[in-house]
Amino acid sequence: MTYEEYKEILPSLPTDPGIYRFLDRHNQIIYVGKAKNLKNRIVSYFGDKKHQTAKTRTMVKVACKLEYTLVETEHDALLLEAMLIKQNQPRYNVMLKDGKTYVYVCIKNEPFARVFFTRKVIKDGSVYFGPYTSKYRTETILDLIKIIFPLRNCTLNLAQDQIQKKKYKVCLEYHIKNCLGPCAGLETQAQYNERLVQIKNILRGHFKPVKEFIHHEMKRLSELMEFEKAQEWKNKLSTMEDYQSKSTVVSTSISDVDVFTIALGEDVAFVNFIKVIDGAINQTLTIEAEKNLDDDPGIILSLAIDKIRAQCEYIAPEIVVSIPISIGEGNTIITIPQRGEKKKLLELSEKNAQYALLQHKRDLINKTKKQTPSERILNTLKSDLHMQHLPLHIECFDNSNIQGTHPVSACVVFKNSKPSKRDYRHFHVKTVEGPDDFSTMEEIVYRRYKRMLDENQDLPQLIIIDGGKGQLSSAMKSIDALELRSKITIIGIAKKLEEIYFPEDPVPLHINKKSESLKLIQHLRNEAHRFGITFHRNTRSKAMLQSELDHIPGIGPKTATKLLKHFGSVANLQKANFEEWEKIAGKGMANKLNQHFNDRFLN
Repeated sequence: MTYEEYKEILPSLPTDPGIYRFLDRHNQIIYVGKAKNLKNRIVSYFGDKKHQTAKTRTMVKVACKLEYTLVETEHDALLLEAMLIKQNQPRYNVMLKDGKTYVYVCIKNEPFARVFFTRKVIKDGSVYFGPYTSKYRTETILDLIKIIFPLRNCTLNLAQDQIQKKKYKVCLEYHIKNCLGPCAGLETQAQYNERLVQIKNILRGHFKPVKEFIHHEMKRLSELMEFEKAQEWKNKLSTMEDYQSKSTVVSTSISDVDVFTIALGEDVAFVNFIKVIDGAINQTLTIEAEKNLDDDPGIILSLAIDKIRAQCEYIAPEIVVSIPISIGEGNTIITIPQRGEKKKLLELSEKNAQYALLQHKRDLINKTKKQTPSERILNTLKSDLHMQHLPLHIECFDNSNIQGTHPVSACVVFKNSKPSKRDYRHFHVKTVEGPDDFSTMEEIVYRRYKRMLDENQDLPQLIIIDGGKGQLSSAMKSIDALELRSKITIIGIAKKLEEIYFPEDPVPLHINKKSESLKLIQHLRNEAHRFGITFHRNTRSKAMLQSELDHIPGIGPKTATKLLKHFGSVANLQKANFEEWEKIAGKGMANKLNQHFNDRFLN
């Protein structure tokens, strides 16, 4: 990845926590990293390279693309990084051992449930919290729980019948007040379960009631001047406040789901996809979709889901979305969560979709700033006319005649929004008699593009017809005859209200009168009109010249042009005398002129 490419994406990099991926030219992940601040971390790869290892410099050089996924916390970034490294085995990452796992807190499914940490998740009805990235911090939380809500830590089978038989006696844990003695019937199951509810609140991050208890203890110990113990409670409070006990990246209560969200812009939409397998994020993807005028979010999202899931090796039985959708898979469960862990996954997906949309807007702004005036105008025209391709080559047609006499047509050509006068063409109408603009347009358009096809010339991206629906319909007959309808955009412009017509669309398009794209269309129309009028005027002049001098025996085109250039018109030539004719064309030509005008006078 070059420094210039990095400079282009730098303004759009987020400062949120997340993971980033470097990809090579084959679109394979070669490195996965995590960051508390993505922008600062990625900047470090392109800063002072003196402090980088040779491996890092090589990795940056090999990388051709950068992708990233936003998460809620640095803790989530750490978990997602580990999973992606295991899944993709990137070339430049330190490989994690298969046995590397994180710690969970388990509330065992048994009478008088024990609470302990474990690295194995067993589907036996027990409740698991985590995973936790630090065993030390997990033990701190468990110690805190043990102090506030003492529970048993023995492995005895405390079935009700065993307790009633008084099979067990209290142990040392009871005497040092780490347990309230449920084994000897000194505590009921209901009392025990009340504490379990509070413990679950702690593990879920609902610390408010616990904080109130700790604050009370801190105040009480401070009043007793036991500041060291009060400081210990303060440290535990800080631990609770800093610790993220719940992760949106991994959850033991979620099985296999596909999460989809959509972010809508003015003319584009971004769909984010998160695949969760066995409660862990396995894959993330954001795709761009064009938004048509009649598309609603549900339709766009449904189409994107069908496309993405068709490319997945494993299809989850449940889809989590934020809006109602309709897909072809009838046996798939569609969920719109309102709360809980699935809702958190949905919010994470929405965050990534919204950021993709924001980055798209920033890229457009940066691109617009870098555009030349021509690029800006053509992009505006492309957008206004809903074209698929940039109209780098535009042609405009106009007809000219006076009461059907000397009918001609003109075609002007603009390239890169500028007139290309060497490519201008004019046409004498051959097959149409009388003042018939529609048939004239049909003939000229057919002749123009038939010749371009025969000569393998590049066709324009846009054709403009000077006229309304009638002229446009006539032009389309030729376009259809040449099978060019799907290859070229054709529009007509009506002169009165500057309305833009599309083929077979009765409703015209009104472009803002101040728009640069409309001004370009008007420029083309006016240039075609000017070029056509000029050609028509020259044609009439030649016709008038031919009606007089070309019928005089012995006077050729060169002599006729010489005489008209000197006298200005046939009328002035007729008023001149023999000596003036002789001086310009010679005695022989003067005699012929004299004979011609005398004969016409006598007749």
